[in-house]
Amino acid sequence: MPSFNLISLGCAKNLVDSEIMLGCLTAGGWDFAESPEESDLLLLNTCGFIEPAVEEAIEEILELVKIKAQFPEKKLVVVGCLVQRYREKLATSLPEVDLFIGTEGAAKIADLVAPLFDGRESPPVVLLERMIMNSSLPRLISTPGARAWLKITEGCDNRCAYCMIPSIRGNLRSRTVEDLVAEAQNLERRGIKELSLIAQDSTAYGNDLGQGTNLVQLVRELLLHTSVPWLRLLYLYPSGITDELLELISANPRVVPYLDIPFQHVNDRILKNMNRRYGRNELHLILGKIRKEIPDIAIRTTFLVGFPGETEKEFMEIESFLREEMIDHVGVFSYANEEGCPSEKYDGQLSQDEKKRRCDHILALQADLSRDIQQKYVGRVEPVLVEGVSRETELLLEGRTRYQAPEVDGCVYINEGEANAGDIVHVRISSAQVYDLVGGIVGGDDTVSDF
Repeated sequence: MPSFNLISLGCAKNLVDSEIMLGCLTAGGWDFAESPEESDLLLLNTCGFIEPAVEEAIEEILELVKIKAQFPEKKLVVVGCLVQRYREKLATSLPEVDLFIGTEGAAKIADLVAPLFDGRESPPVVLLERMIMNSSLPRLISTPGARAWLKITEGCDNRCAYCMIPSIRGNLRSRTVEDLVAEAQNLERRGIKELSLIAQDSTAYGNDLGQGTNLVQLVRELLLHTSVPWLRLLYLYPSGITDELLELISANPRVVPYLDIPFQHVNDRILKNMNRRYGRNELHLILGKIRKEIPDIAIRTTFLVGFPGETEKEFMEIESFLREEMIDHVGVFSYANEEGCPSEKYDGQLSQDEKKRRCDHILALQADLSRDIQQKYVGRVEPVLVEGVSRETELLLEGRTRYQAPEVDGCVYINEGEANAGDIVHVRISSAQVYDLVGGIVGGDDTVSDF
């Protein structure tokens, strides 16, 4: 069989699709090559959500086109959101690509690329009917340190004014509880210690299934039918967080005390124009409720700055909100005026320089706040999931506490003790940096009971 190399761009949800493609091709007898130069098939899974992601994808395609120019016998296939969004336009503008496949092609990738190698004709663009993955699909986990993503839904029914996801990924489609439990059990047998539940909006899970299916039911079943030490909940819509969900997290230490809740903004007028279903007062109430039920919780959020018509005063409300609420982890993005979104036609579009200034301002503010927030961990002994040797130096190990999500938050640098990737060890935190923590592995009486 030919060999293939796969490059995956974009979010964790996209990476799950890539892992399915890895599994399907490998199960079909294909050999994985470490580099594009060594492979027969150049496979690129793209993001097309916002302009910077589109630009990154195009740049990556052009790099692969250069390799294909040196080795014309190689086949270049581009998959994913970029294709679903731009469709036949890509085939016209990038004729060097042998095949374009939309977002629904991961499970059938082996069949779709086979004609390129056996002489059969294939259309330049393949867009399949909407589907959703299931636990029977082969999947090769590519994430380090015994962690994995559990994609619980596909698509989205929210219609945020700035977002292309519904048009690219379709309407909400939830996997069944039984299928997700089956996948979680399979991942546990493969040594996974942390499962991060992901979706465009995790609080919408089950809305399309009926019969009372929801996120709380899913988490209860995962707790009952697996023993995965850490379950992490990501991407929750603020107004979708229920008392029942908070009580479940509080009562079950295997659900880590961490919630990722994208706010996007805090000004009421901007939130209304974004078509978000809450205001600043509701956000304060939600945070108060969360912290009352789970006092020792870390919260992550994201803000979108430079939205059309955003005044300086409205922008600065984000600063006052952050100073008041002291959010543990904050991501900031500049508004991208995407073709096809309702906000594309809004008045008051801001310049790129102004959007960047506002983004940089909030990031700098959060860095200052984070220096103080991080100090609460110093002196504590925390369970840390070891991910391996540090990316900074081979003299340190690197891992994460329950309060740090993979890839977006800081990490723990372990400067004393030995452990293997995938171990959960006790670490006494000795110092805190802006985003990262430092500590050594301890034992004996220095134990914790909740992992």
